[in-house]
Amino acid sequence: MPPSFLTALPVFNEVKYVNEVLNLVKQYSENVLVIDDGSTDGTTEILAQRNDVIVIHHEQNSGYGAALNTAFQYAINHGYDTVVTIDCDGQHEPQRIPEFVEACTNGVDIVSGSRYLQQFDEDTLPPEQRRKINETVSAEISRRLGIKLTDAFCGFKAYSTRGLKKLNLTENGYAMPLELWVQAAQHELEIIEWPVPLIYLDEDRSFGGVLDDATTRLEYYHLVLDRSIAKTEQFA
Repeated sequence: MPPSFLTALPVFNEVKYVNEVLNLVKQYSENVLVIDDGSTDGTTEILAQRNDVIVIHHEQNSGYGAALNTAFQYAINHGYDTVVTIDCDGQHEPQRIPEFVEACTNGVDIVSGSRYLQQFDEDTLPPEQRRKINETVSAEISRRLGIKLTDAFCGFKAYSTRGLKKLNLTENGYAMPLELWVQAAQHELEIIEWPVPLIYLDEDRSFGGVLDDATTRLEYYHLVLDRSIAKTEQFA
């Protein structure tokens, strides 16, 4: 019997893309979970018209990390072997979902998409500041945690629920992946990167509030990384 997998999409105000992305995802994944993280732009109403996906609503916007945590707990509680996460902004290619599921076997705990492992015909130029921040943080994680990463923030991933059960993630915002990498290293989870195209459809996409400032965002990422490492050292 092949491993069961769930595809989960954190969604916040994606009225422009949600139906198109879900239609594509459903072609490659029977079990699809959408975490509607307090959308106010009509996304909630669109999701209410679909009967082919599972929807969990957060009454208020709780953050990217909180949405992923909801997905992880759902996958664990419902007995899935693997959960694939994919963003709902049209920048990931759902046809690659089976690749991620297949790669997340034989002891692999996290298959992490990387937009910098190889070049694809469909690649686009990313906003310069975003790429620089990603490169900086990925290099710091590699150095401090001993994990070789080229793309710390790609949302296209596959996780074994076996590995997820070992984690205790508390960061609710966009920096949650940093806490995840720290705990993954602490528990010696098996991590591989998987090449995906570098596609940016909305260069002006907001991180929300002060995090739209690149300097502030980088400082926030360093704060979360330092805090997460300190926690693991405290309980080592």
